[in-house]
Amino acid sequence: MVKRLVEEGVEPVLRLESRIGIESGAEGHNLLAEISGSDPGLADQIVLLGGHLDAWIGGTGATDNAAGCAVSMEAMRILQAIGARPRRTIQIALWDGEEFDYGGSLDYVTRHLADPRTLDLRPDHAKVSGYFNLDNGTGKIRGVYLQGNEFVRPIFAAWLEPFHYLGAETLTSENTSGTDHIVFDVVGIPGFTFIQDPLTYATVTHHTDQDVYNQLSEDDLKQAAVIMASVVYHAAMRDDPLPRKAMPERPQEIPPKAEP
Repeated sequence: MVKRLVEEGVEPVLRLESRIGIESGAEGHNLLAEISGSDPGLADQIVLLGGHLDAWIGGTGATDNAAGCAVSMEAMRILQAIGARPRRTIQIALWDGEEFDYGGSLDYVTRHLADPRTLDLRPDHAKVSGYFNLDNGTGKIRGVYLQGNEFVRPIFAAWLEPFHYLGAETLTSENTSGTDHIVFDVVGIPGFTFIQDPLTYATVTHHTDQDVYNQLSEDDLKQAAVIMASVVYHAAMRDDPLPRKAMPERPQEIPPKAEP
């Protein structure tokens, strides 16, 4: 950014002060909001979407993961703007502490849904239809990682069909690890993350000082927001919750976050 300013004839003045530390046991703060369900028989069930708020300090966390948060917020704005009345409650979650082994989402799941260490289920475990995550940069949505849940393939195929012209049509049983949907999956709740164009995410911006606002693609973020809004709305309108894989027989190890 400084280089670009100088090239434009601007003489920036910089003051830098860094006091960084990681506190063991420090509390984080998730941000939650919702559009309440309209069906008395389904309103207490939840469809979740979201991304994570925290970021590595090298840049400003634009692609990792302000992009996912912005898309999720825009998806909710779209639904409100069109007057959508989903049968289930649609809840947006902007997680804290994802970069430190999924701290925010793991705490939410443990408190409200199930303890991943023991698989002791909380009362709300059965009420979450699914979680949809966006955390792979600024690129267009190309499809969904199914996390091995083949039951949802025909459902998602129908939901993505209207968006084939925007390039979103791929469904793979594979998973991309290292983000918040993992903690839902290990306790038997359908958790998915979207396939995105990689662009320069892995090569330039991920956990670097280049992860700044001008790396974002506005058109791609708009495409992602429209698709995300449609998918969560469909999930909230189904007669039945999303089908689940078999519940794990024993606690599953949550893969640790990779080092930056």
